Amino acid sequence: MRKFITELRGKTVMSADGMILGTLDNFVINTDSGEIQHLLVVPSEDLEVRGYQTDAQGRLILPFKSMKSVKDVVVLELK
Repeated sequence: MRKFITELRGKTVMSADGMILGTLDNFVINTDSGEIQHLLVVPSEDLEVRGYQTDAQGRLILPFKSMKSVKDVVVLELK
């Protein structure tokens, strides 16, 4: 199933093991291949961000193997 990026923005992001990571803010895309390289996620208040790479705005930089949109949640299998 295909989705527009605007449909996914603002959804809750969860890891495949059920941990809430935060809210999807944006995507980083390779403009040559069109491949999504990673997601930018505003971390949830409960998440310890020390184990994750972040950008200058404090968003999590999340590379992933696969992504599914299930109702109002985006589920990621992280790399």
